[in-house]
Amino acid sequence: GMNHMKTYLIASALLISSTVWAQQAAFDNFFYKGEDVCFAKETEKSERYNPILSGFYPDPSVCRKGDDYFLVNSSFSYYPGIPIFHSRNLVDWKQIGHVLDRPEQLKLDGLGLSSGVYAPSITYNEQNETFYVINTIVGGIGNFLVKTRNPFEGWSEPVRLPEVKGIDPSLFFDDDGKTYIVTSYLPKESKWYGHRAIHMYEYDIRTDKVVADLGIVVDGGVDVAAHPQWLEGPHIYKVAGRYYMIMAEGGTHAGHREVAFVSDNVKGPYRPCSINPILSQAGLDESRPDRVINVGHADMIDTPNGDWYAVFLGCRPYQDKLYNTGRETFLLPVEWKNDTPVILESGKAVPSVVKVPKGMETERTDAAFFPNGNFEWKDSFNGPLLNKEWCMLRTPRDQWYELRDGKLYLEALDRTIEKPVNPAFLGRRQQHLAFQASVDVRFQPTSASDFAGMVLFQNEKNYVAIGLTMADGKQNVVIENVVDGKKERLYQEPSSAKQITCCLEVNNGTCSIGFKKKSRVQMVCHDVDITHLSTHKAKGFVGSYIGLYATSAF
Repeated sequence: GMNHMKTYLIASALLISSTVWAQQAAFDNFFYKGEDVCFAKETEKSERYNPILSGFYPDPSVCRKGDDYFLVNSSFSYYPGIPIFHSRNLVDWKQIGHVLDRPEQLKLDGLGLSSGVYAPSITYNEQNETFYVINTIVGGIGNFLVKTRNPFEGWSEPVRLPEVKGIDPSLFFDDDGKTYIVTSYLPKESKWYGHRAIHMYEYDIRTDKVVADLGIVVDGGVDVAAHPQWLEGPHIYKVAGRYYMIMAEGGTHAGHREVAFVSDNVKGPYRPCSINPILSQAGLDESRPDRVINVGHADMIDTPNGDWYAVFLGCRPYQDKLYNTGRETFLLPVEWKNDTPVILESGKAVPSVVKVPKGMETERTDAAFFPNGNFEWKDSFNGPLLNKEWCMLRTPRDQWYELRDGKLYLEALDRTIEKPVNPAFLGRRQQHLAFQASVDVRFQPTSASDFAGMVLFQNEKNYVAIGLTMADGKQNVVIENVVDGKKERLYQEPSSAKQITCCLEVNNGTCSIGFKKKSRVQMVCHDVDITHLSTHKAKGFVGSYIGLYATSAF
C-alpha cells in the first residue's frame, strides 16, 4: 500500500508540475449497443451466434491444455498486442488480457496501422508444460516467440528468431520431443505473382535456438498449375500417426480458402488431401442470407473426447465486399472424411449459429463472458484499471490517460491519429454492422487545434470525429468526416456547454451523428456515407474502432 501510495504521489506531483498536462478532457458513461439483424433471431440454449468473436478479431489460433482452451488474434499496430481468450467449451470465451501487454515486449513506434502484429499462433507443449505464442512483427523485430507456464499470469520477453524467414510462423511439438516451425515464405525464385511456399525449421526448446533449416515443404499450394496465391497461415497436427498441415490460399479477400495436406513424415513430402479446399465461400450465391465472405486462416483443436473443431476468420458484408467490422472469428466442427479434416462441405454457407460441443453444454450465466450476439456494453470508468476492450494506437512511451473520480481523463497531446505515433486515443472495436454509441465529454478548448470527443476510426486517413473545438474564437461542437485524408467539416455550431454527449448511430454503410441536449438526442447529420471505413475501400487489414480522443493538433 505505502509504496503504491508513494509512487502515486510522485506521479501526481509530476502531473501537477508539468504544464503539458494542463489541457485535459474527461470522458464518462460510454455506451455501445449492437443491433445486427443476423443476431436478432431466436437461438436454442445449446447454440451460440457465429461469429463467436465479432468485430476485428482476425487470424484466430487456438490450443488446449486439459479442459482449458486458449485463443489469440492478430492486432497489427494496436496496443496492447494479441488479445487472448480462455474457454472451457470453445463457444463461451473470456478475455483474460493480452499476450504483449508491456512496452518492452512490443515496439510499434512509427509503424502504419496495418503493420505490426501479424497472425500469431498459440500452442501448448505437454513435454515441458509450457504455452508458446510465436509471431511476426512486420516492420519491427520480425519473428519471435514468447512463452509462459500460465497464460493468466502474463508472458515472457520476446525470444528473437532472426533465422526464421517469412510470416505466420507456427510451432509444432512432435511426440518424439522434437519441435518444428513452419512459416509462409516468399521463395527465392518466385514463379508467379503471389507465389508463396511453406518453409520448415527445426527448433530446440531447451536452448530456444533454430537448429536446422529444412527448406520448403509445400510449394505454391494444392494445384500449382493454377498458380495459387498467398499460401499462408500453416499449422501442423499429428492425428493417428500421420502429419496434417492446413493453410490458407487465395489472399484474405474473395478468393480466400483453407486447404489441407498430409504426410507420413513430419518433414514431408506433403501431398494434398483428397478433399480440397476444406473451407471456402467463393462462388456461392451472393443473395444468401447472413452472408459470410473471405473465409480462411483456420486453426484446429481436438476436445478431450476426440471431436475436432476449427476456428477461422470471415467477414460479414453489408453490401458487395463492404464491411467495417474487420475480419471476425468463427467456429465450426471438423468432420474427418477420406483422411481429410473438412471444416465445411463445398457449396455450403457458413451457418450463423454454432452448436455448443457435446458434453460441454453450460449456460452463459457469467457476465464476464465475452459478449456474443447483440449486446449492450457500458463503461463508467469506475475501476482502477481500464477495461480489457480498450486499445491504443502503437506503444505508449508516456502516461497520457488517468482513471480518477469515476472518469477517464485524456491529456490533449500534441499528437494526432493521422500520424504513426501514440496519440491520446483509446478505442474499442466496432463489433456490429449496425450499432449505436455515445459518451459524455467535458473539455474546454482554447484554440482551433484543440479537440476532444468521439471518433469512428478505420485508419490514419479514414475516420469520423464528433466533439468540441474552437472556431472563430468561440467554442463549437463539430463533426468532421475524413475520407482518404481529405477533411470535410459536416457540422459546426457554437456551444458554451461545459459537457456534451456525443451520439452515433451506424447502419451498415451510413451513420447519423448528433448530440444529446437535456436528455434529448438531436441528430444533426443524417445518412453520412461511411463506406470509406470499410476495409475494402480504406485498404489494409484492420476493422473500425469507436475511439475516445483528445488532441491539441486537430
